[in-house]
Amino acid sequence: MTLKLSTEKERTAPDDLISYDDAIKYWSSIEPSINGVLGGYGDTTNVPRVDIVGSLIFYRRVKTKFLKTSEETKYGIDFGAGIGRVTKNLLSNICDQVDLLEPVENFVVKMNEELRILKAQGKIGEILQISMQNWVPKKTHKYHLLWCQWCCGHITDDDFLKWMDNCRLALKEGGILIIKENNSTDLHGNDIFDPTDFSKTRSDLHFKKLFKQAGWNLCLTMKQRGMPRELYPIQMYALQPDKNP
Repeated sequence: MTLKLSTEKERTAPDDLISYDDAIKYWSSIEPSINGVLGGYGDTTNVPRVDIVGSLIFYRRVKTKFLKTSEETKYGIDFGAGIGRVTKNLLSNICDQVDLLEPVENFVVKMNEELRILKAQGKIGEILQISMQNWVPKKTHKYHLLWCQWCCGHITDDDFLKWMDNCRLALKEGGILIIKENNSTDLHGNDIFDPTDFSKTRSDLHFKKLFKQAGWNLCLTMKQRGMPRELYPIQMYALQPDKNP
């Protein structure tokens, strides 16, 4: 989650400034804690609680309108899972078992500590130390829910489209992909590059164009409320594959 930045790096397109190696180096230097992964907005602020409450409200709306009731085991996957905060406080309560994907080693170590009780309960499946752009699902049509939060800005548009293709393979029929991301506040709707963590922030319109290009239907959107004003606006998107892309 990135603070608003006015910095521009000359006139280079933000997509060309994304650096996977530099991003890993940056996040590897960050303390593996709630405060660390949320950019200083840890447990002394209302951000962690407000975030989870907003996500749960959105999921319940999505579930009511778009998810079919089933007795099957519900598998979820948490992309860019950090130290397991979202899985621990949200996904483990709405899925029977959750896989987690996180490329930063010290976050994975902390994640294993944070989720040890859930692991003992069988709520945690695989923990994959891998980046989004390198992920390929081991099993097709496995997941009832794909969750990606504050991570899409770390991959280029081309890799984002490839990732969505892999999400299509991984998603169970009738399942849902939820993306929760910051939105650019650039007056011209341009992406904004963050030189701190080598990511970019896309506009709402840019996300919607990418969803359409990838062949996904936008089922529902909702703006996250209650966050500090200095942060980017945050939008939640619920998506399902277009059956006739």
